[in-house]
Amino acid sequence: MRILIPNPLRSYTKDAASVNAAGSTLGELTFDLDRRYPGMRFRVIDEQGQIRPHIRFFVNGLQHRDLTVSLNDTDEVMIVCALSGG
Repeated sequence: MRILIPNPLRSYTKDAASVNAAGSTLGELTFDLDRRYPGMRFRVIDEQGQIRPHIRFFVNGLQHRDLTVSLNDTDEVMIVCALSGG
């Protein structure tokens, strides 16, 4: 499936704005992304296996915070990094 990569994570994908990855759930997808692009999973998933607070996953335009969400090969997943500062 097609994964849209936010600018802060593109150093892992050699600056690719979108990549292909596989998985039947968001959790499996993050493991496949890490297999293809080592270190990426740690940037979106914390040590307790939860989505980091500043990360959002959108599947076909709908936001999901649960790694058990089912995915299909035709889905488009967008990863968004929330920015903060002053």
